[in-house]
Amino acid sequence: MIFNLPNGLTFLRLILTPMIVFLLLRGAFSWALLLFLLAGITDGLDGFLARSLREPTEFGRVLDPVADKLLLGSAFFTLAFLGRLPLWLPVIAVGRDLVQMVGSCILYTTIGRLGYPPSFLGKLTTALQIFTVLAAMIMAEGDALLYSLIWVTAVVTVLSGLDYIYRGVVDLFSRSRNASPA
Repeated sequence: MIFNLPNGLTFLRLILTPMIVFLLLRGAFSWALLLFLLAGITDGLDGFLARSLREPTEFGRVLDPVADKLLLGSAFFTLAFLGRLPLWLPVIAVGRDLVQMVGSCILYTTIGRLGYPPSFLGKLTTALQIFTVLAAMIMAEGDALLYSLIWVTAVVTVLSGLDYIYRGVVDLFSRSRNASPA
């Protein structure tokens, strides 16, 4: 079954994303912040409900991270367009996600593995990216705390991308070494 409550929450996050962008572009930061927080709640709830109701679906497993990436990427680029974040930050964040997706495709085609579960660095990256978006909506431009958060987020995002690349390369080489005839 594709449509269930957890997947409905994921769809809601997809619907909220363009609304958040619209509100940001209109300068309605309080409303955008409220909807972004609501979208964040749906992100936490959908996985929890899928597990507790025993209704996980392959569709939801694929759609959830797509909805997450669209939400964060859209917010990042909109805030950069508005001058609240430097453009290089969303480029780094989305670039990391693209490298991760390409790496997952390479792993899947070569060894049948579709990526890796999120690492501690990956989870930290997501948390920092969310806090950076929230801070950019709340804090004044040029705020020293926001500036520091931007740099910490950028560094951790790059490190987590390198961590995923490292794990993928090690996995590829170890499996190819184990599969080669002696």
